[in-house]
Amino acid sequence: MPYPITRRTLLRVGGATVVVAGIPAIPASALAAAVVQADLVVYGATSAGIVAAVQARRMGRTTVILEPGAHLGGLTTGGLGMTDSGTQAAIKGIAGEFYRRVHAKYAGTPVTPTSPARFTFEPHVARAVFDDLLAESGVPVYHGVRLTGVTMAGNRITELVTENGQLFRGPMFVDASYEGDLMHRAGVAWTVGRESNATYGETINGVQLRGGHQFNFPVDPYVVPGSPASGLLPGISAAPVAPNGTGDGLIQAYNYRMCLTQAANRIPFPRPAGYAAADYELLARYVQAGWSGPFFTTHGVGNGKTDSNNNGAFSTDFIGANYAYPTASHAARDSMAADHRAYQQGLMWFLANDSRLPASVRASTSSWGLAADEFTSTGGWPPQLYVREARRMVSAYVMTERNCRGQETVADPVGLASYTMDSHNCQRVVVNGQVRNEGDVQIGVPGPYSISYRSIVPARIQCANLTVPVCLAASHIAYGSIRMEPVFMILGQSAATAAMLALDAGVALQDLDYPRLRTRLLADGQLLVWPPPATGEVILDSRAGSGVTRAGTWLGSTAIGGYYGPDYEHDDNTGKGVNRMRFTPTLPAAGTYSVYLRWTAHENRASNVPVDIVHSGGIANRTVDQRSAGGQWVPVGTYPFAAGSAGSVLVRTENTNGYVVVDAARFVPA
Repeated sequence: MPYPITRRTLLRVGGATVVVAGIPAIPASALAAAVVQADLVVYGATSAGIVAAVQARRMGRTTVILEPGAHLGGLTTGGLGMTDSGTQAAIKGIAGEFYRRVHAKYAGTPVTPTSPARFTFEPHVARAVFDDLLAESGVPVYHGVRLTGVTMAGNRITELVTENGQLFRGPMFVDASYEGDLMHRAGVAWTVGRESNATYGETINGVQLRGGHQFNFPVDPYVVPGSPASGLLPGISAAPVAPNGTGDGLIQAYNYRMCLTQAANRIPFPRPAGYAAADYELLARYVQAGWSGPFFTTHGVGNGKTDSNNNGAFSTDFIGANYAYPTASHAARDSMAADHRAYQQGLMWFLANDSRLPASVRASTSSWGLAADEFTSTGGWPPQLYVREARRMVSAYVMTERNCRGQETVADPVGLASYTMDSHNCQRVVVNGQVRNEGDVQIGVPGPYSISYRSIVPARIQCANLTVPVCLAASHIAYGSIRMEPVFMILGQSAATAAMLALDAGVALQDLDYPRLRTRLLADGQLLVWPPPATGEVILDSRAGSGVTRAGTWLGSTAIGGYYGPDYEHDDNTGKGVNRMRFTPTLPAAGTYSVYLRWTAHENRASNVPVDIVHSGGIANRTVDQRSAGGQWVPVGTYPFAAGSAGSVLVRTENTNGYVVVDAARFVPA
């Protein structure tokens, strides 16, 4: 049901006396007005939305957060206390500060830039950290404010219309919701479901009938075993399974991340209204076939509590019950969230009480219960449904599996992701008369990878003043890696930074000077590339503009992966001696630098590409073989350079015996 908005539901964080960076917070009287004005209007009090608002305040701007529900902090405060962090060293900026603040809460010490980070925590501790950040920054949060309309002037949002009748106006907006409702209302292109592998040249998108979280014993799917005419058990699809890699409209399953405990004051698992044991007949058969568990995870987060998640073939994921959720009305979403809650509560009741299960399973489950001091307003049950994916924007750059695998890099990074490409199961099907789960993918990435600025802003023609750090442009399988709470915080900070810089410059977000954005992100502690650049390191992409000069004709291509930036260029195996390209870095200090080149390898490449390195001691002539060592930084020597732009690297094509590729040059202090 809708949450009524009253003045008391505003999160008061210091009233009108808070001043950040010389800019006072919005006065209380203005917050209660029919029209509320702020420099940045953030829709969604997720972790990304909170960080975006805090960043805007730190940049001296006013901001408000509108939250359609009653919960603050999204999954970070909603039970996901065992952070899906990937490479923890890649989490910087305000995201890194959040996890340092968590450690400081537990340690009872002040937070500093060198404080340790803690990535496991109880939900109420995460909430306390967010409350501190909001209070210190003077950010007001409106709860129960559901979006009903967006007013546009050309390709710009001018105001948001909410159910309670208030209007929220501003020059810049952030859609930080899990569902992408604001971008949808603003006319931004989006998609739902799984692309085919062919769409973006991927290998693990679309239908994936694999072995993860799969039935390990044969289980009959029919109401009457062996009788297809009797119909299928609840939750099993009658549709035939398409070949692997086929696109469809299905999305990975949702659940609730329970905070459990074995403490004496634990709350026993409730029996939900309308409970029907038949809903868990499939699980009973699986146990009878030989499965003894585990049935859910019990990862500790502190003080004897857990972050409990889906585990195995039949667990807390309500497979197939969420297909309509991304585009549903608020009322329909409330109903689906209630169905997920009833399913999961019924599952836990079943595991703890059903006489068909072994006594050991019932006793083990009953030894756990809901933590009595967490989620006290909802009886210990988490209020935030785990919306693992919903709408995903389609913009000028779509992140794909190639980015996750390091086969393609971006020229305009705004943060890093590093978690496994992770999709939970999407459907439960029948294969050869047995039940099978379909959609689970868990494939690691080689290391942290950069996320493109263009993937968090829409196409200019659609909206020029909106950033989308949560429902960003990514394929289904790439989103499975990016969709982690630390990454949402990282992108929330970058989204707000871009919005405020574009506001200062009076330009559309799509016209923001990327070097200016990069400079500010780095100054605020963000990490944009991996491995972290050495002090004084300079990288020049062939498309960099400044610092790159060319002669002849060069053709762009993305045919072979492993390039740096948006593409690589080649000479088309013509114009030999005419085509050449020079990389001229601006080095911050005199010294010895190791020089690297990057290209994509193929048997049609030249094996004798001449390279001239101009340094303070003269000119060094080298030859590189581009038929091998593609997709990596290849060293071409270490040389002395003066500060500034006196040095360079020239790639030539004279007498070469194949295609010559130019991609990027790198200068690293030795």
